[in-house]
Amino acid sequence: MKIAIPLANGKLAMHFGHCESFAMIEVDDVGKTIINREDLLAPPHQPGLLPPWLAERGATMIISGGMGQRAVSMFHQQGIRVEVGAPAETPEVIVSNYLAGDLMLSQNVCDH
Repeated sequence: MKIAIPLANGKLAMHFGHCESFAMIEVDDVGKTIINREDLLAPPHQPGLLPPWLAERGATMIISGGMGQRAVSMFHQQGIRVEVGAPAETPEVIVSNYLAGDLMLSQNVCDH
């Protein structure tokens, strides 16, 4: 499994579409461990670009602070699972909490 985390200043960006970069975290979902992290500069903002761009890079899940319903649908069409409402933490904290079943998700901060 490869989890994409949108970043701003090294922590989860609350609005994925305007992030600086993505942490791509490869995990062993059986052993519940992080295998590798690769940071990728985000492409220039363009509606509809990120779902196929992340799919081409192997993402199977995105964990975000906020995401509109249209974007969620576009990620699902690419076969990427979406979790929204994550806190502004480092990618390692977010993924470790997710793997442990302890990721606390709140409201989706995106309203479009």
